[in-house]
Amino acid sequence: MVTYLVTGANRGIGLEYCRQLQAKGETVVAVCRTASDELKQLGVEVVDGINITSEDSVADLRNRLGDRAIAVLINNAGILKRVTLENLDFDSIREQFEVNALGALRVTHALLPNLQAGSKVVLMTSRMGSIGDNTSGNSYGYRMSKVALSMAGKSLAHDLKPRGVAVAILHPGLVQTRMTNFTSGGITPEASVKGLLARIDELTLENSGTFWHANGEILPW
Repeated sequence: MVTYLVTGANRGIGLEYCRQLQAKGETVVAVCRTASDELKQLGVEVVDGINITSEDSVADLRNRLGDRAIAVLINNAGILKRVTLENLDFDSIREQFEVNALGALRVTHALLPNLQAGSKVVLMTSRMGSIGDNTSGNSYGYRMSKVALSMAGKSLAHDLKPRGVAVAILHPGLVQTRMTNFTSGGITPEASVKGLLARIDELTLENSGTFWHANGEILPW
């Protein structure tokens, strides 16, 4: 039994990560701004009041963890706001960068003392952050922030390898969550997280920095 820390754990994919990890008997630290009733009912350890865009808040998370070792850090927190060329909202684009890219990097940097040789860092990015796969445009803030997150992940993979820490850059698939308005064409959070956990289990220093779909497909940059 090892410790998994999941950000954005109050709903959607983050909540499902916590549910499945708990069912497997792992120790879960669920991090969020405000804990949902569903998260509270799981019975996992909840660290709420954490805003990953705030250095002071992330420092508080670090202090509350103390010197506990984290086997797997899952940077799941993220936001999606539709921004089109006809309606460019630069404040929205900045916000998505702060949460989706800088937030994950901020948390990872703050928790470096809690990572040991053999630990893993997971960045939940998106196929919408693939330049090679962009065939429809739009969604400027989300796409751009996820490209930045993937680049951060690739750099982290290089920088953390000497420490024995591997990094996965993961796309969950099109998932039926509130973020996607519970799209009818998507897969369930249960199916997505099952695949994501399989990818995390397969993560090694040799394949660190790979951009994977939850189904195991390697995605284009």
